[in-house]
Amino acid sequence: MNEKVAIIGGGIVGASAAYYLSSLPGGSQISVTLYDDGAGQATKAAAGIISPWLSKRRNQRWYQLAKDGATTLMTLARQANLATDIYHQTGTIITRTNEKDLHDLYVLAQERQADAPDMGDVELLSAKEVQQRMPLLTNPQPGIFVSGGARIDGGALVTELLAQAQRVNLTVKHERVNLDGDGNLQFPTGKQHFDHVIIAAGPWLNDLLKPLGIKAAVRPQKGQLIELSVPDYSTQENMPALMPEGERDFIPLGYGKLIVGATHDDEAGFNLTATPEATQDLLNSAKQFADYLTADNVTKVKVGTRAYSTDFSPFFGRLKSHPQLLVASGLGASGLTTGPLIGRLLAGTLIYGGTPDWSNYEKPLSDYLS
Repeated sequence: MNEKVAIIGGGIVGASAAYYLSSLPGGSQISVTLYDDGAGQATKAAAGIISPWLSKRRNQRWYQLAKDGATTLMTLARQANLATDIYHQTGTIITRTNEKDLHDLYVLAQERQADAPDMGDVELLSAKEVQQRMPLLTNPQPGIFVSGGARIDGGALVTELLAQAQRVNLTVKHERVNLDGDGNLQFPTGKQHFDHVIIAAGPWLNDLLKPLGIKAAVRPQKGQLIELSVPDYSTQENMPALMPEGERDFIPLGYGKLIVGATHDDEAGFNLTATPEATQDLLNSAKQFADYLTADNVTKVKVGTRAYSTDFSPFFGRLKSHPQLLVASGLGASGLTTGPLIGRLLAGTLIYGGTPDWSNYEKPLSDYLS
């Protein structure tokens, strides 16, 4: 008889888990139901840059997870035949204004290449060379070009992964669910038992685990980004994404569209209202590099809620107290990079069993759950 799996949360982890439960060998024998009411989902509002290799974060577990996550996305893009408006390996440019900082970053890039061949080519660019590759810019800065970097549309990626999984073994239900004290899904009409449940509900994890007497060390963070209309250069579809020092990410999408963001608001909690202050902050950041931009260029504003752990690191795995339950949360701003790998790891352990050792990617789950 087919095993029944429920996934709570249709963001980057939940959608990736659903996709891999449908595509990994043996997964098609599993019946999967995903529940998500769509409110506040960070991935739906997210567009981002996949380029973790030059991060200065000292957390080596996070770096290993992000590095392998970038590789997972490259493979996923080929396997799922993702369109370039979902995932596009355009390369990324990371800028520095100080000459010594730029040199140090270039040295770091060369060192990281040895352990991360998926970085691709690394080039040191002058401000003029940066502008040649990104003619949208009027005030370029010198930087490092990494050819393996990519831009990604989170909402479009989730939609595509779920659509492909639905053709195999996935049912999607747009509703909110709760758990009872035994880990069963609770509905107004009664409870329903699943053999396994993946809880990938971001900052809402605490609400779901409360009936089990478990508290998760996660908090919500509001993020806002803006989409702007810009000149449609013939090369824009293949323009690199820009990670400027001290400013917001600058992501050309092609066809005269530009994404700038995102903000990090720790005080707003689950508030999903777009604010003029955040929009102006993002616009001011964009104008540092493209001074012709005005409020009239803003065509869209998106808001979502991320989950952050106490040490800013993702955590995921099976609950010892309730072995049928698996959780994932705390991805923060790196969710588009790390989420697909986490989803694949969770799907793999459901299909193949065992107790995999993920200590190279995360601290013990008990560090985040009490």
